[in-house]
Amino acid sequence: MTARPDRRKPLSGRRRFTIVIAAVVIGAAAGLAGVYGIATFKRNPAMAECRPAVDLARRLAPLARGEVAAVAVATEPRAVPPLTFRDGAGAERSLAEWRGRSVLFNLWATWCVPCRKEMPALDELQALLGGPGFEVVAVNIDTRDPDKPKAWLKEAGIDRLGYFADPSAKVFQDLKAVGRAFGMPTTLLIDPKGCEVAYLAGPAEWASEDALSLVRAALDQAAPGVR
Repeated sequence: MTARPDRRKPLSGRRRFTIVIAAVVIGAAAGLAGVYGIATFKRNPAMAECRPAVDLARRLAPLARGEVAAVAVATEPRAVPPLTFRDGAGAERSLAEWRGRSVLFNLWATWCVPCRKEMPALDELQALLGGPGFEVVAVNIDTRDPDKPKAWLKEAGIDRLGYFADPSAKVFQDLKAVGRAFGMPTTLLIDPKGCEVAYLAGPAEWASEDALSLVRAALDQAAPGVR
C-alpha cells in the first residue's frame, strides 16, 4: 500500500511567531499565577484572623467623630507587626504579650510637642478604662537621654501608664515600613488577636467623651463582658 503524501501546509513565519508568543504569554501567566497564589496563601492566615477586626472597624466608623474625627478605621485585614520595646526595668517586651487584650498602642517622645500635650489624656484613658481587657501601651522613642522621659512623666504627674521605651526607635521604623508611622504621635487601636482596628496620625483628646465612646464600643464588641 502506498502511503498518502502529507498534504498539510508548513506553517508560515507569521503563524509560527504568533504561536510562540502565545506560548510565552501563557507560560508567564501561569508563572504569575503561581507566584501570586503562593503570596495569597501566605497572607491568608493573617487575613482570615483579622477579618473580624475589619467588621468591628466598620461598626465603629460612625463613632470616629468630634475629638477623634481624624481616626481612620481599618478597611482591610492587617496584623500589627511583632513590635518589641523595653519596660521600665529594661526588660525586653513584645506587643505579642498583650494578645487576648485590646490595646491602644501609642508612640511618643519628649521632643514632640503634640505628644506631650496628649499624654495626660492617655493617662486618664488608662485610669478610666484600663483593666483585664484593655491597656494603653505608650512607648517612648527618645534616643538620647533615657532618663529624660521618666523625669518628664513624673513632673507632669502621669503615673497610671506603664513605662515602655525604645531608645533605638526601631518600633517607629517597623510601623513606618507598613505605612503606619510618618509622624508623631502615632496611635493604633488593636484587637485581642493583634489586628489593627483603627489608626491615628497625630494627637487626640483620648479622655474626651468622643474618644471614650469609641474605645468603649471597641472593647464591648471585641470582647463582650471583659474590661
